[in-house]
Amino acid sequence: AFLIYRIGTHIPLPGIDAAALVAYQDTFQQGLFGLFNTFSGGALSRMAIFTLNIIPYITASIIIQLLSATYPSLAELKKEGEIGRRKLTQYTRYLTVCLAFVQGYGLASGLEATTVNVAGASTSLVLDPGLVFRLQTAMTITTGTLFLMWLGEQINTRGIGNGISLIIFAGIVAEMPAVIAQIAELARTGAMSGFMVLAIIIGVIGIIFFI
Repeated sequence: AFLIYRIGTHIPLPGIDAAALVAYQDTFQQGLFGLFNTFSGGALSRMAIFTLNIIPYITASIIIQLLSATYPSLAELKKEGEIGRRKLTQYTRYLTVCLAFVQGYGLASGLEATTVNVAGASTSLVLDPGLVFRLQTAMTITTGTLFLMWLGEQINTRGIGNGISLIIFAGIVAEMPAVIAQIAELARTGAMSGFMVLAIIIGVIGIIFFI
């Protein structure tokens, strides 16, 4: 399951200009993009079919849980045991489809509006912008998210723990060597002090111990 997941994070979305994407990849390593890229296992920087990872499903789960605590009919479902749980799970899946499609469409629109300098010329990240590209990207990303949701459920049933959590964990671990190499390079060039590197190491160990 993890092998299939990692392969999916390297399969690019159709219609993306590979050369322009390479020139733009540094942007995906910074700030909020960098954090999201880590959670997606690097799929965001590669604009892969698993770009959104399992995030829409997690968001949908949180929304359904909050609604089930405040909305009477959903609160009743929680009290119905296994049958109620299955219905809530089904609602979560439907909401996941909606969120993934909207987010995928928004991402496609953002890609169309993004230009990058390649060989001295301004180039779009998208080879053929338009409604077809936006719908194609939204459907591809939605399908990728649903596949990961299914994969997580298979791990739940046949595997060794919570499949969704393990998929997120696999993505973060896969990006750790690159992050360590980046920190080492910053320390070597003097861009980051030895004290800061030590503080990061102590912080990571402390967080792991706390967890």
